[in-house]
Amino acid sequence: MSLEAVLGVVISYLLGSIAFSIVIAKWVKGIDIRQHGSGNAGATNTLRVLGKGPAVLVLLLDAAKGIAAVLIGCWLGGENPEWVAALCGLAAVLGHNWPIWFRFKGGKGIATTIGVMATLAFLPSLLAGVLAILIIALTRYVSVGSLVFAIMTPVFILLFQAGMPSFWAGFVVAALAVIRHRKNIANLMQGTENKLGAKKGVPHGKS
Repeated sequence: MSLEAVLGVVISYLLGSIAFSIVIAKWVKGIDIRQHGSGNAGATNTLRVLGKGPAVLVLLLDAAKGIAAVLIGCWLGGENPEWVAALCGLAAVLGHNWPIWFRFKGGKGIATTIGVMATLAFLPSLLAGVLAILIIALTRYVSVGSLVFAIMTPVFILLFQAGMPSFWAGFVVAALAVIRHRKNIANLMQGTENKLGAKKGVPHGKS
């Protein structure tokens, strides 16, 4: 790997480490969002704690990190732009999940994953996204929809033969999504997972 490609991966990780939910919560209410709601630094918990406006902003900014990381990889990828773009996208997701700026305690990376995968493989990601939205609409479980998106994206990439760099990036981020949602999976099995729009005080997992 060239020096430029390594630099791109490092920049992408540092960019991914900008936890917008933490920044916006501190700016809007002067709080650490990781100490409120589910304790997760992501758009869903921002919705619970701060409301729709900040949540949408966090979602868009976190997705933008993923898009920017892939574009950085394409720019600095040299002779292997697709593989470097995939690595930079993964670095952004890792940065979101384990941000160096915030003591390595971040979110679950779904919004950033959306940005990464939509840039690497738009049509497979779109189909997985539509499926995820339908699941959320039917079940009101954001965690289930998030997992469906992460897991189905690499499946659709294979079906559409969208390229091995995109597939392996999708495979790794799907594995990361499952790891980061392991508490949610346990809550789902126990029937205690929080539903979208549920009133405060209802038992829930860290979505």
